Amino acid sequence: MADLKSLNDLGQSIWYDNIRRALLESGEFEKMFKSGVTGVTSNPSIFEKAIAGSSDYDQGLNPLLAAGLPVKKIYETLAIEDIQRTADLLRTTYADTGGKDGYVSIEVSPELANDTEGTIAEARRLYAEVDRPNVMIKVPVTSAGIPAIETLIGEGINVNVTLIFSMACYEASSEAYIKGLAAFDRRGGDLSYVASVASFFVSRVDTAVDRALGEIGSESLQGKIAVANAKVAYDRFKEIFSGERWEALAEKGAWVQRPLWASTSTKNPAYIDTLYVDSLIGPDTVNTVPPATLEAFIDHGTIAHTLEHDLEAAKAELQQLSELGIDINEITDQLLREGVDAFAKAFRTMLTSIEGKRGDANEG
Repeated sequence: MADLKSLNDLGQSIWYDNIRRALLESGEFEKMFKSGVTGVTSNPSIFEKAIAGSSDYDQGLNPLLAAGLPVKKIYETLAIEDIQRTADLLRTTYADTGGKDGYVSIEVSPELANDTEGTIAEARRLYAEVDRPNVMIKVPVTSAGIPAIETLIGEGINVNVTLIFSMACYEASSEAYIKGLAAFDRRGGDLSYVASVASFFVSRVDTAVDRALGEIGSESLQGKIAVANAKVAYDRFKEIFSGERWEALAEKGAWVQRPLWASTSTKNPAYIDTLYVDSLIGPDTVNTVPPATLEAFIDHGTIAHTLEHDLEAAKAELQQLSELGIDINEITDQLLREGVDAFAKAFRTMLTSIEGKRGDANEG
């Protein structure tokens, strides 16, 4: 069995990509945190499944429905309660790591993905309402999201930059973080109290690339490009967070913006179910794993420093993909659009479900 604390010793943090009230009520979260899980992430799809797809929240929903609150306010009330309770459970981890770990993330409405000012306003409000130092606000890496990220970091608000698929988006995320830190420093802020992760989505890249490879009858690169893409991004991370510009901020206590590997469940049953954990272990990284993937990794995962192995091979695989006429940038741009749309759809479905529960209560 894999010991998560041994993984922590290699410099990688394991976060749990799921949240629901039952995990808090049962004490399951506390067990996870004691075993080496050091953070939690959520997104609109996760909350949609938790609130609309279970009875966990019915007791909390009923008084809010009876009060006639708008459905979005009801959702936020329930979600913020979960985020606060989870943040409190992770507070010891946050303190023990000096603010490097122990975070829980909540996302701004995905319907604001193309609205910079709307994103900034909602992020500020959520951060204030949660009122915990170890919360991160998730902001998608859209063209509207990038300036929002810089502004929020500049105000000392922790940001989880989400839906990164491409190198261009990753570099934009890193630049927004560094510029934000510089602005926060000019305001007299303590850089050691602001943190960010860059959530690089992994498995969806293989799903899309494998489909494109199948269309041209090529199989040699199937199941390889997502890991290659992540390895090259990590190499770029080491370049960005080094040198005089970065060191000037680091000397004032700034944390690197750690790459976070997201979407790490294996979608293709032909691939080992721990592929996107085993292959991406390295210092200054986070892997946020869904329930089944965490169970699989603990059961039969391999703990070894793998992220920097075969970098040249990874670069060669990306070059081979280009030579086959498949444009990785077109694919990742499409994945970003689809990701935003999927989260927005899940968000609307959740709100509709809450409204439906209001109707059921009225009929009752």
